[in-house]
Amino acid sequence: MKLNEIRDNEGATKNRMRVGRGIGSGKGKTGGRGVKGQTSRSGVAIKGFEGGQMPLHRRLPKRGFNKPNAIELNEVNIGRIQQAVDAGKLDKSATVTNEALVAAGVISKPRDGVKILGVGELKAKLSFQVAGASKSAVEAIEKAGGSVTLLSAVAEA
Repeated sequence: MKLNEIRDNEGATKNRMRVGRGIGSGKGKTGGRGVKGQTSRSGVAIKGFEGGQMPLHRRLPKRGFNKPNAIELNEVNIGRIQQAVDAGKLDKSATVTNEALVAAGVISKPRDGVKILGVGELKAKLSFQVAGASKSAVEAIEKAGGSVTLLSAVAEA
């Protein structure tokens, strides 16, 4: 096989339909657009239009609320932290904080803090200073001999 012999499989590409090229083409005169009206012309944007009736997206009630100052936390499982300890990226003697987890590569961005979740197994004795922790995570950390301190300053930020 040579470079000049490479081509697509049979039927892989189709020629584009040339519209408005006479009645014999099957797409002449109106060019597949039907007759008259807004949609036969260019620049049409009537996606939610229902012929003057109130559109569905305006009939339905609004729901929910997006809190403008919501805190955004990183969620980290204790199994992932144990992996970082085993790999030597997290220091066992130092306190595990948001900055320490970023430096270890466990999380990519600091965001507003870290919440520790309880999936996985923790063997190392670690002390945590984090924004939040699930009940199962706290139990697993205390079972391994560690401690958890929750930061209240993040909740007000």
